[in-house]
Amino acid sequence: MAKNKRLTALRAKVDSNKLYTLSEAVALVKGNAVAKFDETIEFSANLGVDPRHADQMVRGLVSLPNGTGKTLRVGVFARGPKAEEAKEAGAEVVGAEELAEKVQAGEIDFDRCIATPDMMALVGRLGKILGPRGLMPNPRLGTVTMDVKGAVTAAKSGQVEYRAERAGIVHAGVGKASFTEEQLTQNVSALLDTLQKARPAGAKGTYLKKVSLSSTMGVGVHIDVTSLEG
Repeated sequence: MAKNKRLTALRAKVDSNKLYTLSEAVALVKGNAVAKFDETIEFSANLGVDPRHADQMVRGLVSLPNGTGKTLRVGVFARGPKAEEAKEAGAEVVGAEELAEKVQAGEIDFDRCIATPDMMALVGRLGKILGPRGLMPNPRLGTVTMDVKGAVTAAKSGQVEYRAERAGIVHAGVGKASFTEEQLTQNVSALLDTLQKARPAGAKGTYLKKVSLSSTMGVGVHIDVTSLEG
């Protein structure tokens, strides 16, 4: 009952028929994040793409200027010097065959997976496990690389993966309620800029259809897309 009252109170502060500017939306979402924990600020965008077609896939990584506020655990498939490089860069889980065995046993203790190219024959066998979780290393995302230090450092410094789902919707955490409005606005702007630049050649008509922000326990606030273009 208390939960329903809280949501009703939050909804009363948001005009569901209004399109807010980005700064207005950030202020409203941040102000409504009143849970007893530091809520995540969630970004959602409906894109005019059909990801079922290869030429309309939107996927990549973006480094948010103010990080995400979340501590990302990184797993790295590597051997020898590259394994040591990964550990020195701060990767929590590093290994080769023994790490593959853990993954096959369901022990997946990482949020981002990186691999050196020579490890992909081994990692490829884990596709059915890592793929559905969005953890499969990918050269296009920079997660299959010899620059292990750079990849781990980027993941640790607030790099976010974005991917258009079946309906063309992109979801991503862009910070915490404890961030300043300026920090959140900068992060959202960086993600929006990256999405605009990632527009596939196969996308026809309106590309950026709807954009909204919300917090973990809050309600969605719709943003005026026209104010984001240009």
